[in-house]
Formats: sequence, C-alpha cells, structure tokens
Amino acid sequence: MTGVEQAAGRGAGAGPVLLGVRHHGPGSARAVRAALEEVRPRIVLIEGPPEADALIPLAADEEMRPPVALLAHAVDEPGRSAFWPLAGFSPEWIALRWALEHDVPARFIDLPATHTLAWGRREDEAGTEGEGPPAAEVPPEGDTGPASTELRIDPLGVLADAAGHDDPERWWEDVVEHRGAEEDDALAPFTALEEAMGALRETFGSGGHDRDLVREAYMRLQMRAAQREFEDGVAVVCGAWHVPALRRKTTVAADKALLKGLPKVKADMTWVPWTHRRLARTSGYGAGIDSPGWYGHLFSAPDRPVERWLTKVAGLLRAEDRIVSSAHVIEAVRLAETLAAMRGRPLPGLSETTDAVRAVMCEGSDVPLALVRDRLVVGDELGEVPPSAPAVPLQRDLTRLQRRLRLKPEALERELELDLRKENDAARSRLLHRLRLLGIAWGEPAASRGSTGTFRETWRLRWEPELSVRVAEAGVWGTTVLSAATAKAEADAVSAEGLAGVTGLAERCLLAELPRALPTVMRVLADRAALDTDVGHLAQALPALVRSLRYGDVRGTDTGALAEVAAGLAERVFVGLPPACAALDADAAEEMRGHVDAVHGAVALLGDAPAAGHARLRGRWQSVLRVLSGRDTVPGVIRGRAVRLLLDDGQLAHDEAALLMGLVLSPGTPPADAAAWIEGFVGGGSGGGMLLVHDERLLGLVDAWLTGVPAEAFTDVLPLLRRTFSVYEPGVRRTLGELVRRGPGTGGGATAAGSGAPGFAADFDTVRAEAVLPVVRLLLGLDEMDENAGDNTGNNLAGVTG
Repeated sequence: MTGVEQAAGRGAGAGPVLLGVRHHGPGSARAVRAALEEVRPRIVLIEGPPEADALIPLAADEEMRPPVALLAHAVDEPGRSAFWPLAGFSPEWIALRWALEHDVPARFIDLPATHTLAWGRREDEAGTEGEGPPAAEVPPEGDTGPASTELRIDPLGVLADAAGHDDPERWWEDVVEHRGAEEDDALAPFTALEEAMGALRETFGSGGHDRDLVREAYMRLQMRAAQREFEDGVAVVCGAWHVPALRRKTTVAADKALLKGLPKVKADMTWVPWTHRRLARTSGYGAGIDSPGWYGHLFSAPDRPVERWLTKVAGLLRAEDRIVSSAHVIEAVRLAETLAAMRGRPLPGLSETTDAVRAVMCEGSDVPLALVRDRLVVGDELGEVPPSAPAVPLQRDLTRLQRRLRLKPEALERELELDLRKENDAARSRLLHRLRLLGIAWGEPAASRGSTGTFRETWRLRWEPELSVRVAEAGVWGTTVLSAATAKAEADAVSAEGLAGVTGLAERCLLAELPRALPTVMRVLADRAALDTDVGHLAQALPALVRSLRYGDVRGTDTGALAEVAAGLAERVFVGLPPACAALDADAAEEMRGHVDAVHGAVALLGDAPAAGHARLRGRWQSVLRVLSGRDTVPGVIRGRAVRLLLDDGQLAHDEAALLMGLVLSPGTPPADAAAWIEGFVGGGSGGGMLLVHDERLLGLVDAWLTGVPAEAFTDVLPLLRRTFSVYEPGVRRTLGELVRRGPGTGGGATAAGSGAPGFAADFDTVRAEAVLPVVRLLLGLDEMDENAGDNTGNNLAGVTG
C-alpha cells in the first residue's frame, strides 16, 4: 500500500492526511518532514493567508534565510497589518520547502488576509499592527492585533497538567522534542495529538475564540476543493487545535453561512525579515515560544545537541572575557546529563543545561547567565529576504541605500559613531535623520562619548520587524527616501500646531539635508513667528533655531534665511519678555525662568550680528536682563537669575551683585520672596554652589538672612531652600558646610568677607548642640547618661555642629 492508502485506512477514515503541529516546534517540524516523506502527497495545504500563494516559490530562493514572515497590510491603510512568522524550525516552513523540493504544489488555506485585516479594523484593536501566527497551534494562536481580550485556554498547559507536570514547556520537550524518530509509523505522533485535541475540544469547544470557527469553516472549504482536484493525495499542515474541527463532517452550506458577510479590505502581501527575539512569547506574540534560540539549535544540531550547545555557550562567555575552558564544557555536560537522570528526563533539556551553565561556567552567578539567555536562548538572529520579493518602491530605495552606505540591518542593538566631516558618515547621518522624520526609527540619537563637537554623532541602531510596516506606511509620501522625507516635512510644517513644532521641524530638515522642503518650512515658520504673541512660545522656539544654525554650518548648508528668522525672533523676545514676567505665580515664574535660561544660551550662540540689520544682540539682551533684575513686579526667581546671568557674563561687578543680594535679603523683604530670589541666583544646577564657595561675602549674606528668618516663616521657605541646595554636588555641599562652620575671615575663600560678618558666631553654640542629645541617646541606645557624660557629649557636639 502507498503512504496515502495507509493514511486513508486509519481509524479516522478516508480523506486528507491531517498533520497537527505546534508552531515553531522543532519536534513537530521533524515529524512533518518524516510524515511527508512517507505519505508523498500530491498537494500540501498549509495554514496561512491564501494571498501568499504567489510568494511560495520565493521560499526556495538561495537568498531567503529564515526567520522570515509573511506581511499583509491594507493598501489604503498601510499601518493596519498582520504578520505570519516562520522560523527555520517551523513545521509550516519545512512543509513549504519539502513541497518545493519535490515539485509538489503548496497552497495556504487559512482565512484570507483581506478579511483578517478588516476584522481587526471592525474590532478597533489596540495598536496599528498585529502579529497573526501562521497557523493555530497548541496553544491556539493569538489575535491579529497585539492583544486579545477574549478568555483563552492553553491546551498545552491542560495536557501537561493532566500528565502531572507543572511546566508545559518542559513536558512538551520530554514527549515531543526529545522523542526519537519512529521509522515504522511516521504518522503516530499526529494520531496521538489529534486524539488529545479532540478530547480538549469536546470539553472546551472553540476554546473561547469564535474567530476560530470562521477560520475552520474556510479551511474545510479549501480542503474539499483540493480533494476534488487531487482526490486522496492531500496533506494538511495546520495547528493541532484545529484538526478535530477539520476532521468533523459538515455541510458546504453550513460552512459558507459562517463566511457570509465578512468585512473586506484590499490587501498587499510580501515576505519580510523576522527575528528570533520577536518569536519569543515575551515579545507579546500570541504563538510565541520561550526559547527560539534553543529550539533552533535542537533542530539544526545533527547529533550531540547538548555538547554542541554548551560549546556555543562557552564561546559566548569567552567573548565576554570570562575564563571558560574545554574542561568547563566537559564538566557542564556531565552535570547536565546527571541532572536529567535524577529528574527522570530522557535527555538534558534547557533547564538542565541552564543549571549546569550556572554552576560550572558562571560560578553560581545569574549575571552572565542572563547574557546567555538573551543572546543564545532567545537570540538575535535576523532573517533575510531576496531582492525579488515584492516591495513598495520606498523599501527598494532604502535597501539600495543600505547597501551603498554599508549599513546592514541587524537585530542586535549596536552603536554607530559618525564623523560628519567624512562623506560616507555624513550620508549615513542624512539617511538616519530622514528615516526618523518618516517615523522609521531604525536609529535613535545617543550622547557622543569622547567628543562634544557638532561634527560627531552617535546612533543606536536596531532593526525591528515592525519597521517594514513603517516603510510601507511611509511609501505614500514618495518612492525614494529623499522625496518621501521632503513631502512629509512639507506636510508636517503646514499641519504643525505650534511655533515650537515648526522650529523643531526646521532643525530636523537641516539635519536630514532636505533643501527642497526648507523653503516651505521657513515660510511657515516666519508666518507663525509673526503671528504668535506668546513670549513663552517665542522663547521655546529660539533655541531650536540656533541649534539648526550650528548644525547647518557643520553640514555646509545655506542657513541665511534661518539666521534672519532667528534674529527677528530674538528681537521680539527682547521686547516682550519684561512685561510677560510681571505678576506671575510661582509655577509660571519657574517656567519663565527656564525660558530666560534658554534665550540666554541661544543669544550667546547667535553672536552679536547673526544677520543683516541685527547688530549687538548680546548688548540688547544684557539690557533686558538689567531691566528684569531691578523690577519689583518681576518674581524673585527671575530677578535672581537675571542678576546671576549678568554676573557670569562679566556685566555686573561682585560688589554690585552683593549689594543687590543684600537689598533683597533685607528684613523688609518677605521671606518667601527672598528665598525665591536665592533660588534664581544660586539654584537650578547653574553652578551656584561654586559661586558661594569662592565668594564668602555672598555666602555670608545668605547665612545672615537665613539665621534671621522668623520661626513662623521658616517652614514656608524651607522646601524652596532644600530644592535650591539639594542639587549641589556632595563635595560642594561639604565645602559649604565647612565654610559655615569655620566662619568667614580665616582664609580660604576667593573674596573673604572678613571677620564679624553677620551669621557667623564667635564661638560654638552649646545650647543648640544640647538640643539634639535626646536623639543621640536614642540612636546610640543609651537609656541613661550621667550629667558629666551629657556635658561632655554636648561639648563634643558643639564642636561638630557649631
């Protein structure tokens, strides 16, 4: 009898050979290959979107390397998409390759993507893309969206619990992954699994997912069509959960009734690279597995999988400068085998090898073990798709640029240092900035190490599979990266809500070098700047413009128009800032203080004459600061900051600054206003602590004011003072404490105030020191202390705190 006849004669009766599998299971993949070799079907039906039938021949391309995924997206809404991932150890991938190698037709028979995507829209699923597994598995696959709110059962967990195991993954390893090949009957594991799934479905029905009923109806219709064409030479590879439903006898009319009225959208489909990390269950993938890297190793290792795995682990640890020798590998293998024997397992599994690695190679530490899990157990392998695969024009242009600039997409995050003075690095920078503008976050800017010059950039690169969706989504803006980024920038400029958004966009256009978009952005920027009367908005926009001027200089971009707008914006800030600072509450004053700092830094970078007709900007800004520092209607935090900025710029002598501080800290000023002035003068991480360290005259004034604050007002100013001084470095705070303890006039300060300054006592204050004695007794656990000891302790404390 032929394999098909043998299958037809089994208890299930004549009909297709149903091979129920677990997605991404190497044991299922080996069993599928053995079953197909035995049965030799005339057609192979695979659970997956039928729109992908035309893409099946690409699976045989030499440049196709899993993990990969079928990507479907709505033509009119590219952000709505679904993935069907396939690894090299996925049973569906093995079935595809077997069919191509044996010239047997293969077809996908799951619910079409046109309905799947429309169904997701109808249910208003969270997110813009989803991950639909290639077939329902054990457990059944997740929704096409990133999350499903329906209650689902875990068939794998139910079966493991029935077998007395508390770990479904470990049970599956024992009964499937470590199961030896049965040469006499390659279909035996599928028969056993079908029986188990039948029992579960009798108990749980569809398992809490009504969509499975619709999908199964469509699959039954496709099976009938294949049977009419190929009779009994049909093999079906699908999730084991669906096998009992596909075996059940139903009428064509009943199945078609379930499909009637399903929503539809126009969909496109292609192959895209995938990663092992995105196959992991922790990524949110509904059909995910815990250890894709380990499963890939089990499938690819021809023999001695434990020895090969531990050798791979040793290589990784040695690359991280850990001392691991061949003796460690030998001992780890022995320990893993011993643990498996003690636990009654047929072969060492992932838990045994992990325990052996921890004990032998990691010296009991979980820190290097976490690296092993991340790099090997899960893994960062990124698949490849041949250039002949369908793709939007934007994707083709991006691929061409990646090859020309030698920027290969990688799943593992890496840092890229760019020197913008080099042509190739500058081109890389332009590409990454253009992609970010399009919402394709392949690279994220990072702080440069070793250099703060504007000619250097640092990027963190990591290619995620979802970026393929972002590329398809951005394809509506143009056929090349340059044209798409230009069109997107122009549209964003017109639709931007605030002035700061337009200035930020101008900066990004210069970074991305989009000369055709810049005129539109500048026109919108000039219009918005002319109409916006909010000084806060103008102050927020100015720093971004100044940064754009600096970056433009580095890239050799003509920024004349930008300089003109920046200078005009600065002029308007100078005029509007003093009245805008009047009559502000505490929160508004703090926000305005930040604007003053930002404008000060921007004016310093702009220079005296950034554009024609705008001379002496710095001088005018200093005049504005003098106005702010002397107006009583301006909040103290802004007046104090204005004085500090003038002092730092050399426009205010130390004596004059001390005089202004003395006036503010005089008894006639409310304590809260004085505390706010101090916050503006020496707070906010502006180096105020070092100023007080080197000018004891100012320190003496602060100390004199602080000691004179009435008790009833002290609790009101304390939070502000704590915020002011808590931002200082520990060394600065320690130095200030020593200066206060020592008192002025004994040397060490840059401008010592002289002895007798207010706030510095001539001797230690023993009364204040004695007040802390009860707390000291409590801390030291001393219940009783004689009078002499108390006096001695008080004297000692006076020496510390006076």
